[in-house]
Amino acid sequence: MRELFDPVVNGLAGVLIDLGLDAVEPKSIVGGATDRSHGDIAIPFHKFAGVLRRPPADIAEEAAGKLSPYLDQIAYVSSKSGFVNVTATPKWLSSRLVEFCAHPSFGVEGDSPRKVVVDYSSPNIAKEMHVGHLRSTVIGDSLVRILEAKGNKVIRENHIGDWGTPFGMLIERLEDLDSSGIVPDEALSDLGQFYRDARAQFDSDENFRARARARVVSLQTGDGPTLRRWGQLVDISMSHFQEVYVLLNVLLTEDDVMGESKYDHLLPDVVERLQKKGLLESNDGASVIYPGDWVNRDGDPLPLIIKKRDGGYNYATSDLACIIDRVERLQAEDLVYVVGAEQKQHFEMVFASARKSGLIDSRHTT
Repeated sequence: MRELFDPVVNGLAGVLIDLGLDAVEPKSIVGGATDRSHGDIAIPFHKFAGVLRRPPADIAEEAAGKLSPYLDQIAYVSSKSGFVNVTATPKWLSSRLVEFCAHPSFGVEGDSPRKVVVDYSSPNIAKEMHVGHLRSTVIGDSLVRILEAKGNKVIRENHIGDWGTPFGMLIERLEDLDSSGIVPDEALSDLGQFYRDARAQFDSDENFRARARARVVSLQTGDGPTLRRWGQLVDISMSHFQEVYVLLNVLLTEDDVMGESKYDHLLPDVVERLQKKGLLESNDGASVIYPGDWVNRDGDPLPLIIKKRDGGYNYATSDLACIIDRVERLQAEDLVYVVGAEQKQHFEMVFASARKSGLIDSRHTT
C-alpha cells in the first residue's frame, strides 16, 4: 500500500546506511508481500549476504530491529527467512481511513490538469445495445470519474453509429411501415427485431434493395424528408439507450452524443490532408495509407483503407476525422477509447496514421 510504502522507504534509508549498504536505493528492494500472512510489505536481504559476508537471516534480523523505531505506531516489523516483514497497525490504518474519508477526493492526488476526451459506449442506431456496449459504458464511465477526480478536464463522447449505408434500408423500412399505418414509435419498440426485418427484406427483395440504395444517396445529399426519417431513427433509439444509462447510473447524457454523422463534413478533409503529405497510395482502386509495422498473413504491408474504390469512405476515415475534431476543435491532449480487444489493431493503425500525418504529435497521448 502506497501510504505505508513511503514511511518504510524513508526509514529503510537510514537502516541501509547503518548496515554499510548506503549505495542501495531503498525503493528498489521494497515491495508488497506475496504472502499476506507475512505482512503488507516484504524486504528481501538475500542478495546482500555475499557483500556483508553474513547469513541473510542475520542481516534481516538486524535490519528489522533498526527499522522498527522508524515505524513506531505505524507498523509491526519482524524478520523471517532473510526477509523483513512490515504490517500496518490497525490503529494507524484506522486513522488513515478517517483522513481519506474527510478528504474531498478521498486522498486522491491531483494531476497536472490535462484535457481528456473519453470515447465510450458507442451503440448503433436501430440496434439493441449488446454486452460489448455495456462493458464499454461501465468501464468508460469509471475512467471518466477517476480522471475527473484527479483534476483533469474530461469530455465525454458517445460515438454512436448513426451514419452510413445501413441507414438506407432502415429508413426505407420505416417508410414502408408508416405507409401501412405503423407509426415510428411502434415500429422501433423492438430495435433488434426492426433491424433484423430490414436486413431480411434487403437481402430478399430486389426492389427494396434498389430503393434502399437510392435512399442512401438521398441521405448523403441532405434530402429533407430522408433526414427527418433519419432523425426519427436516431431520437427513438437514443431514448432506448438513455433508459439503459439511467439504470446503470452513468454520467452519459444526450449532450455527450457525437455520432458518425457529426464528422461527415470532415471526411474529404482527411483525404486532402493525407494527399498533401504524400501518404495516400492506390491499392486495387482504393486510396490507402500504410501506417507502419503491420502485415497480412502473407507478410505484405497491411494498409488502412481511407477511400474505397467506389468513392465511399471507410471506418478509418471517420476515426481520423474524429481525431481532427477532438484535437483541433476541443483542444484535447489525451484521447481515450474504451473498445473491445478485437478493435485493438484497428485503433493502433489509426493512431499510427494520425501521428505519421501530423494530426497528433508528442503533446498528445492515445
